[in-house]
Amino acid sequence: MRKLQLWLVVLAGLSGMAAQEDLYRKVFVFRKDPSDAYVLLKAQTEQPLHNFTLCLRSYTDLTRPYSLFSYATKAQDNEILLFKPKPGEYRLYVGGKFVTFRTPEGRWDWEHVCASWESATGLTEFWFNGKPWPRKGLQKGYAVGAEAVILLGQEQDAYGGGFDPYNSFTGELADVYLWDVGLSPDKMRAAYQSLRLPPAVLAWKSLSYEMKGDVVVKARLREALVL
Repeated sequence: MRKLQLWLVVLAGLSGMAAQEDLYRKVFVFRKDPSDAYVLLKAQTEQPLHNFTLCLRSYTDLTRPYSLFSYATKAQDNEILLFKPKPGEYRLYVGGKFVTFRTPEGRWDWEHVCASWESATGLTEFWFNGKPWPRKGLQKGYAVGAEAVILLGQEQDAYGGGFDPYNSFTGELADVYLWDVGLSPDKMRAAYQSLRLPPAVLAWKSLSYEMKGDVVVKARLREALVL
């Protein structure tokens, strides 16, 4: 397979340089509700994704639907989408189709999730606060396309846009990682505990990003609850 690169496609008319830094013990704070703010992420890989693992940590008191992570291509706006339609429920989209995972309704504390998918079997894994949920099937044989726009805090209904502010995220996001492989159970638990992790396509400790709208980087006020 010929070598492909996956780069963030910067939206037409946007300006500014992308920052790259170690965000350990820092967070993105999305301050307005509803919001037009988002964070654009930059990544590269050698080929379309036949496997991936996505992990992140969020802290919010929202009860309406919101998007956490949106990866869109020209062919499919929901190539990868982590979406929370209501408290106690997460949806993972791959190639426009989704599976639902139900979780305990929040204690208004940090929630850490990891979701992995493999094309060969179509199996998805979902880990909530360091614990695995029953696996489900999704999009067996599919390949997630390259040349993507990757955003935090908004759902893309079109390539790089089409935002609905009432699906926007308000609160704090941290510890965002994307791998082009499925992580082992030990590494899933390590991600929850903020321990050393393997090299990633997107890594919180070397993240290339650009903030748009009312979002800032601040020190984390309190640590996530690690059981």
